[in-house]
Amino acid sequence: MNKDLLMPNHIGIIMDGNGRWAQKRGMIRTMGHKTAVGTLKKLCIHMADRGVKYASLYAFSTENFKRDIKEVEFLMNLFIESFKKEFDFIKEKKVRVLFSGRRKPLPKKVLEAMDQLVEDTKNYTDLTLNICLNYGSHAEIVDMTKKVCEMYHNGEISLENITEDFIQKNMYQDLPPLDFVIRTSGELRLSNFMMYQASYAEFYFPKVYFPDFTPEEFDKAIEVFQKRNRRFGGIENEVKSS
Repeated sequence: MNKDLLMPNHIGIIMDGNGRWAQKRGMIRTMGHKTAVGTLKKLCIHMADRGVKYASLYAFSTENFKRDIKEVEFLMNLFIESFKKEFDFIKEKKVRVLFSGRRKPLPKKVLEAMDQLVEDTKNYTDLTLNICLNYGSHAEIVDMTKKVCEMYHNGEISLENITEDFIQKNMYQDLPPLDFVIRTSGELRLSNFMMYQASYAEFYFPKVYFPDFTPEEFDKAIEVFQKRNRRFGGIENEVKSS
């Protein structure tokens, strides 16, 4: 990877294929999720070292609550354990952690671990890690709409205040638009992930499952991004990545 070329400012990663990774190796699905935690830790450290400023990670969707109850319970406990023990790199790498998604019906212990991580990292600025947990883009747009309607009803804003920039600032988190979205496992869809923020993002769909998405695989993805010609509505606005 040419480090002198353009690095995406905001990368979205749909961490897909954990269960299939495990099943392919004759293991239960939950072992894939457990392995993925180690992969994620290495990936976050690598992104920080490469100068990525913002990364949004699709950890658990609103629809994932429809999975087998034992798998959901395992994931909730894994989130608690990971947030408390596996995020020890954040202090060294100056990583700020945020969460996007609905708090209900997440268990109280998960919420407490999330809130503690946000509090502990609030002053860090090198890499912002936005973890999308109990997240869905449809839900985010609905929640944003309710928030804006309440502000209008209370007389806090007028119709003229509602601009694209205003909408962006009232999403779950006020973050820059996505530049690059990576979905592991080879599936070719967004699955309700940050659709508003990904309006002009480039997309990349490696066939590796997330537990195998090593820093080397990440660098391959960045090389692809650096060869893309980005267009924001017309040739006159073309931005070359290479």
